[in-house]
Amino acid sequence: MALALLVAPAWAQEAPRSPTPAPAKLAVKVTDVVRGLEHPWGLAVLPDGRMLVTERPGRLRIAAPDGTLSEPLTGVPPVYARGQGGLLDVALSPGFAQDRLVYLSFSEPGEGGAGTAVARGRLGERGLEGTQVIWRQQPKVQGPNHWGSRLAFRPDGTLFVTLGDRFGYRERAQDLSVTLGKVVRINADGSIPSDNPFVGRADARPEIWSYGHRNVQAATVDARGQLWTVEHGARGGDELNNPQPGKNYGWPVITYGVDYSGARIGIGTAKAGMEQPVYYWDPVIAPSGATFYTGSAFPDWRGDLLIGSLSPGLLVRLRLQDGRVVQEERYLGDLRERIRDVVPSPDGALYLLTDSSRGRILRVDPAR
Repeated sequence: MALALLVAPAWAQEAPRSPTPAPAKLAVKVTDVVRGLEHPWGLAVLPDGRMLVTERPGRLRIAAPDGTLSEPLTGVPPVYARGQGGLLDVALSPGFAQDRLVYLSFSEPGEGGAGTAVARGRLGERGLEGTQVIWRQQPKVQGPNHWGSRLAFRPDGTLFVTLGDRFGYRERAQDLSVTLGKVVRINADGSIPSDNPFVGRADARPEIWSYGHRNVQAATVDARGQLWTVEHGARGGDELNNPQPGKNYGWPVITYGVDYSGARIGIGTAKAGMEQPVYYWDPVIAPSGATFYTGSAFPDWRGDLLIGSLSPGLLVRLRLQDGRVVQEERYLGDLRERIRDVVPSPDGALYLLTDSSRGRILRVDPAR
């Protein structure tokens, strides 16, 4: 047995599983900033401290720290607001102070059904001006679920877009001729970076960065410019990944989860040529929204990865060391809220979105 373990291939080794989380060491205070949002999904903080917030039915609003909420802004493209679809993430251009560009991800209706799309427009007095769709998932398909849709800019100005497998089409997460179940990387204008891993391959779409993903609703870039994603498994098997260019992350061939019926999915948990997650959860946390904390309000959290949980509904903190998770703590479980997004405030506090028909923007500070 010892000899067998020594010669076992690296891909056969199990990924680290979430242990019983350590008790939270730091008391936090939660206050309401805004109430009355309908299924808010994405949040971006403007340079003046106000926030852009999306509502899944198709509204983009400006929220102020004093609780003031604007009327819906103009210039938002039509959305397919069914199931998990609608207006989803929002991100500011890295050069927002000069160009005033706002990026939106959304489920776009069209021939064949609907698909995730990315649009951008210039923020003016009443809304977005000159809005254009700069990228579309291919193909559009039927169904209301698994849109992915997180937006994350890299320091070089390129944009990562996470894409779900659209639920009924999971086998196509392995198909490089489509963008279902992928992470893609595009330039800020929607064109394709020349150094993407599949550029020049006739059998692959050039925007693909990594593939074999189920439904990535949490994505962020670390201080080194590395992408980190947290994706939904089925029943069990939520994954933390550090997607590398051209790599295959296995769905639905390998997974640590099972079907909601209890049936097995794929061939098991490992296969040669397919990547293992950095970490996985079973039971799941239903991840949505993530950020690396860099503020000063929570000094002990600096550099840690913070993740929103839809179920059981809380804030998850992961401490990473040399690319591995060395500690997990959980906060705010007593809120019993679906945490949809996690965004740092300019003063080091955190803003959280709660996903419900009476959604809120919450502010999290250290308890004094």
